[in-house]
Formats: sequence, C-alpha cells, structure tokens
Amino acid sequence: MGAGLQGSLFDAVDEVGLGPLSGIRRTELTQGAWVDVLPGWLSGADTLFSRLVSAVPWYAERRQMYDRVVDVPRLLCFYSERDVLPDPVLERARVALGEHYAQELREPFCTAGLCYYRDGRDSVAWHGDSFGRGATEDTMVAILSIGAPRALLLRPKGGGDIVRHSLGHGDLLVMGGSCQRTWDHAVPKTNKPVGPRISIQFRPHNVR
Repeated sequence: MGAGLQGSLFDAVDEVGLGPLSGIRRTELTQGAWVDVLPGWLSGADTLFSRLVSAVPWYAERRQMYDRVVDVPRLLCFYSERDVLPDPVLERARVALGEHYAQELREPFCTAGLCYYRDGRDSVAWHGDSFGRGATEDTMVAILSIGAPRALLLRPKGGGDIVRHSLGHGDLLVMGGSCQRTWDHAVPKTNKPVGPRISIQFRPHNVR
C-alpha cells in the first residue's frame, strides 16, 4: 500500500513524541459545544504515519445507501478497549488526554478509531458521533491527525455557518460538550492535489 506522503519541513524529525497540552486553545461554539485545538502536538508525525500505514490492518467497508451498496471512501481500523494500539505513542497520547481532561470528562478515553484518507477522493460525510452515549450525553472525541493536512469542517445540526480547521502533521482537535449532539463534522472530498492523511479518534466507553 503506497503512502505517497510528502513530508513537512516543520516535522523533519525521526523521533516520535508528544508535547505539552498546556498550549491547547478552546473555541466556544453554540448550545454548549466547544472545540480545543493544538497544532503540532505530536512531533515526528511523518515517521508515525509511515509506521501506521504498514502496521495497521486496514480494511474497507461497504454500506447500504438507499437502494444500493457503496464503498466507504476511506480505509478503517477500530481498536476496542481490550485491544493493544498499533504504536506505543498512541497509548501515551490516550493516557495524556485522559489526564488532561479528567476533571471535565470524568472517565478515560478507551477506544481508538483510525481512518486512512488516501487522497482527495476519500472523505467522510456530515455526521455526529452519536451512536451510544454521544446521542444523549455531553462527551468528548479527540482527533490526532498525521499526514497531509485536510479540512475538517463543523457546522450546527440543520445547517449554519461552517467552522473550518486544516489538520495534519501532528495536530490535535478535541470536540467536547454537546458537540456530537448539536453540531456535525465532515472531511469533504477535494479536487485539489492532496497527500494521504490518517486520523486517530480517541473516545470514551460507548461513544462512536
């Protein structure tokens, strides 16, 4: 599986590590939703990208869409609470996020869902992570992005002004409060030439 990633000049280090979370910045949205963003939280992101492309057992999904079955436009892998994550730095990231948000979240991040966007044709449509408790309770979803930057868009459910973030090369974005119930997010397709990206989504128990 070819990665085709053009490395970042700002991430030209081989050692993979995590920086402090003290620099994270919060943006309040509406209806009790918020997002925290920390660019470049993970150093050596291009090295980790290469590791995960090779180490993760990626799979493709097909889903019913109206009267036909279609390919999900990205590769996936899900790690449950009992699974060993594919790289030690991801376990360190999960623990660090749990400690940082302990007072607000009051529970650990337990699972990790990985998505591999191979090029601009891969995407995810507007949605909230509302399977399980995210449909009825405030919760958090933390997204660590590696590889080439892609746009992650957020908008209020039912439509409204769009909030745009370009995430890649070790950037962190955390959606919290009512975000999964009251806002949607998406990674749209693009005709622009873009490299591949992997997103790692850390979630608490029974949030998908």
